[in-house]
Amino acid sequence: MGSIIAAWFGVQTKANRERDFEQGKFHHFVIGGIVFAALFVFFVVGIVKVVMHYAGVPG
Repeated sequence: MGSIIAAWFGVQTKANRERDFEQGKFHHFVIGGIVFAALFVFFVVGIVKVVMHYAGVPG
């Protein structure tokens, strides 16, 4: 999971990236990336809803 988050933000070291390509399984990274992206979208939508609520915008 740490590798997926680091890769998402583009801060993964070259050594870790090479280790992931050698030892990691492709489907783990695909599933982890999809899950992380969905969580990120839900988080952003939640933040927007909270801000809109406190701004008094009907929802």
